[in-house]
Amino acid sequence: MNCSISGEVPEEPVVSKSSGLLFEKRLIERHISDYGKCPITGEPLTMDDIVPVKTGKIVKPRPVQAASIPGMLGMFQIEWDGLMLSNFALEQQLHTARQELSHALYQHDAACRVIARLKKERDEARALLVQAERQIPMSVAAPNAVTDAALSNGKRAAENDELDPNGKRIRPGISSSIITELTDCNTVLSQQRKKRQIPSTLAPVDAVERYTQLTVNPLHRTNKPGILSLDILYSKDIIATAGADSNAVVFDRPSGQVVSTLSGHSKKVTSVKFAAEGELVVTGSADKTVRVWRGSEDGNYECRHILKDHTAEVQAVTVHATNNYFVTASLDNTWCFYELASGLCLTQVEDTSGSSEGYTSAAFHPDGLILGTGTSGALVKIWDVKSQANVARFDGHVGAVTAISFSENGYFLATAAQDGVKLWDLRRLKNFRTFAPYDENTPTQSVEFDHSGSYLALGGSDIRVYQVANVKSEWNCIKTFPDLSGTGKATSIKFGPDAKYIAVGSMDRNLRIFGLPEDGGALES
Repeated sequence: MNCSISGEVPEEPVVSKSSGLLFEKRLIERHISDYGKCPITGEPLTMDDIVPVKTGKIVKPRPVQAASIPGMLGMFQIEWDGLMLSNFALEQQLHTARQELSHALYQHDAACRVIARLKKERDEARALLVQAERQIPMSVAAPNAVTDAALSNGKRAAENDELDPNGKRIRPGISSSIITELTDCNTVLSQQRKKRQIPSTLAPVDAVERYTQLTVNPLHRTNKPGILSLDILYSKDIIATAGADSNAVVFDRPSGQVVSTLSGHSKKVTSVKFAAEGELVVTGSADKTVRVWRGSEDGNYECRHILKDHTAEVQAVTVHATNNYFVTASLDNTWCFYELASGLCLTQVEDTSGSSEGYTSAAFHPDGLILGTGTSGALVKIWDVKSQANVARFDGHVGAVTAISFSENGYFLATAAQDGVKLWDLRRLKNFRTFAPYDENTPTQSVEFDHSGSYLALGGSDIRVYQVANVKSEWNCIKTFPDLSGTGKATSIKFGPDAKYIAVGSMDRNLRIFGLPEDGGALES
């Protein structure tokens, strides 16, 4: 008799008590140790159920096929055919398994795409809901309450608006108490400036020369890429960016996390500024409105005021040193002076000289009594904030003045336009140096002094950093960064605290940080 497992005559035959089947002892022992059941019937089986069969020592008969060479060849052929059939079956099973796996992966990928689309639709619906919730309470104002009206739309209720003979709204104006506050602030800051020294913690020139790109942070949407403005709150090292996707984003640089996304504008956000130590953020937009956002305990920012005093795109926002007032500049050829707490427009100033160009940039002097504005007609205008009088004009640029920056020393002004960057001496009211880094078809998009007044950065088709000198000495270009966005438009530049890093926004959706790895945190992701 043959073994029920191998089909061969067993050398040590054993019999199962339960089934009566014959096995080779070593085979059934191994099977029982692995599975604990009969290989034929599947019933539980132990070694106690196995009975050895005693047989005489006999010589195994040679198979008939092995008695001759043709028989052996036949055996080999049969075994080869069986092997080929088995291999063919395995290949078919492998092919079927691959098809099933491919189908499963396709279904998984499709499910992931559907989930991503649903999440996007959910997030957009939530954003629209939040926007609606913000606008609904702001649309109803008490007709006799100036403060409530300011909270709802940034201006007094229509019933209380008084118009002059030309049909323009009468503003309350900058009161004597406010002028006193601005003057006191100017006095304190001017005295501090006289004692000002370059901080020992400022990044040295050799460190700036070694700056490289540290991080790339995708903060805005891909369908409307572009960072048009940015601001840095030094005390908390957080960055606010204004995007072409109609959103502003508050970004925590040390952690690399987005703190809050400010959604509400209907068109691109052209300017963004921190105020009141980061408790407030002010944004200007191409939708002709200005919004004031207040931070909450959970880190999000909620819209508190929607200001609708301009009739064209708002191009610039700048906050006064007192952190109680701010100015907006628009293409409607006016700039507005606002009270930050109430959102009330105290005065709206229009140039009466007959110039019809709109304003494309604006910045407060560090002392706060002078306002600088750039126009679409290549003019730079200097205003006395107390009297709202245009006290100086600088011409010589070609194209719109895209950016304006006062130095912390109080008497340098840098302006950027189509033809490059011009430096103005406010003491003599004259241009003393011009940088023309690009060709005539490539405008300079941004210019910025660092907080110490030691470095000047400009951006266009690349980013260049100059060491600030005096009027007569040469201003050396100490570092040039290529435009890694691939757009050729570095639209906004800002130095970090002590110039330890440089934040750059371009016409892609990424905020880039340049610095040294030991100063700037994590390496580029």
